[in-house]
Amino acid sequence: MSKKKYNSIGIMSGTSLDGIDLSHIAFTVENNKWEFQILESETVSYPLDWLNKLKIAVGFSAEELQRLNQDYTQFLAIVISGFIKKHALKNLDAVCSHGHTILHQPQNGFTLQIGNLPELATLIQQTVVCDFRVQDVQMGGQGAPLVPIGDQILFSQYDYCMNLGGFSNVSFEQNSQRIAFDISPVNTVLNFYANQLGFDYDNKGIISKTGKINTILLNQLNSLDFYTKTYPKSLGFEFVKETILPLIETFLIPIEDKLGTFTEHIAYQIALALPRKKGSLLITGGGAYNDFLIERIQHYLPEMQIIIPEKKILEYKEALLFAFLGILKLRNEVNVLSSVTGAKMNHSSGYIYLPK
Repeated sequence: MSKKKYNSIGIMSGTSLDGIDLSHIAFTVENNKWEFQILESETVSYPLDWLNKLKIAVGFSAEELQRLNQDYTQFLAIVISGFIKKHALKNLDAVCSHGHTILHQPQNGFTLQIGNLPELATLIQQTVVCDFRVQDVQMGGQGAPLVPIGDQILFSQYDYCMNLGGFSNVSFEQNSQRIAFDISPVNTVLNFYANQLGFDYDNKGIISKTGKINTILLNQLNSLDFYTKTYPKSLGFEFVKETILPLIETFLIPIEDKLGTFTEHIAYQIALALPRKKGSLLITGGGAYNDFLIERIQHYLPEMQIIIPEKKILEYKEALLFAFLGILKLRNEVNVLSSVTGAKMNHSSGYIYLPK
């Protein structure tokens, strides 16, 4: 499918469990130059029962995961259909959905994003493009990060593009190719400890700011093996559950200190990960609202211009970029870069499902 205008929906559910992001995007392309407009967007919060299921699903059996996948696909269909009806959207080229990551083990040749079953297309009566990670892992890649092709084409004016969500990831140009990788956990850990204090999240990092940095914990976090690895590399919730939380829990310190120390760890690792400490850094994702975290990142990168974009891009950039990946798939064009994931070649990833 090669034309000049596309009408699509991008859908993203991140590991921080903030909700399901839906964004209606208009794309135009002329002489290989792409432009976009984010139209209607919203985040649908998870009901408590879904929130609780998704928090523990990493430990589910194969049979439980299969049932969860089917149930989540049905749930996602209701959410998408509601968005389409609410905004009276018509003539969509595609609904492009990331799904929700439950397991991510590229080292074992395996990744699972639920909500990507073929029946989604029939349930919503739309062409669906989804399940973008599986093919890349099968080709020897990390299956993540996937959005750098969009960073390269749609946000090339910035030296670095960073998302602060459940995890931090960054993409940038180096030696005439796009490089990207996950840096560290962010909201998967910060929200976990905010929950223990009775909050959904640490608003603006106010609680973290009151905490004292435990230098021994900070040094142990910074010494973890993952941070010594070169890219391509990616993270899943398994890393948080099996490595990060058990380490933090060996320290009998106030939760405020755990939050403050981990915020310092995030900022330090971000600064360490960027090869050039000057230029422009676009930051999106829920973590961009964490003023204390941004303050600590700026502390470690004093010569970096940090840009927090307008709300629609800040909150819906990932939904936008998965919509873009889906459109590239419809055009049979490259949407995953081997320089980013480590796959054996650039490729056009994802599955296209038509309604029955």
